[in-house]
Amino acid sequence: MTTQTVRVVARVVALPDKVGELKAVLLELIEPTRKEAGAIKYELLQNQSDPTDFTFVEEWASAEALDAHLDSPHLQAVGAKLVGLVANEPDIRRYEVLA
Repeated sequence: MTTQTVRVVARVVALPDKVGELKAVLLELIEPTRKEAGAIKYELLQNQSDPTDFTFVEEWASAEALDAHLDSPHLQAVGAKLVGLVANEPDIRRYEVLA
């Protein structure tokens, strides 16, 4: 039996005057997250037509690996830094590949 990976799309929207600050904070996640067990893909995108819009595209080996990431010290530290930088709560969605 094969285990299907977990895909995540996580969108974070900056306050208009905080784009640069939020980008710097989000970039702090890249290196430590890519080193996590079970991290297959972890990319940060910025919308070309709306620079306040950042999106993480992720792939994890399992739900357990993703859960460990969500509890990781570096993610928790960045989460605390989002106050005053974001327009709303991050929108984090889990997906499975259908075809």
